[in-house]
Amino acid sequence: MEPLHSTEAVVRAIREAAAERGHDIQVTHDIGADQTSRRTAADIGATTDPDGSLPHEAHVEVSGSPRLEIQVFPEDDVKITVEGVEFHDIPRDDVPAFLTSLYNGVAYVKGRFFPPGWWLLVPLPGDRTYKELIATDLLTPWLSGRVR
Repeated sequence: MEPLHSTEAVVRAIREAAAERGHDIQVTHDIGADQTSRRTAADIGATTDPDGSLPHEAHVEVSGSPRLEIQVFPEDDVKITVEGVEFHDIPRDDVPAFLTSLYNGVAYVKGRFFPPGWWLLVPLPGDRTYKELIATDLLTPWLSGRVR
């Protein structure tokens, strides 16, 4: 797969993965240093970064199950929220494999008695796995269906 160098390329990859499974997406674009979430130190009215570039951020909501929200940052990383579980700092190039793992039933939930808690694990090709603690004791129906 070709590297996902731009925010628009990531949004296109999300759109393709969602469309393959019959899901719709809603996209909000924030363009300019005064609009993106990580540029809070931008001067008032400054739309470009000091290097002259125009930062582009997108927030994507995917319909269906699992409930997904994806925030694509200009700094080449993504935050993917799956059923309320936040995965921070996902490299852009991992987004298609991450979504495939979710949609193909490879992702799973694992619980432990000590320390107590539930974890959402999303395995990717190449023996890489993203793992996040589920912050609530109540699992959504989608998460409950993935318990191993």
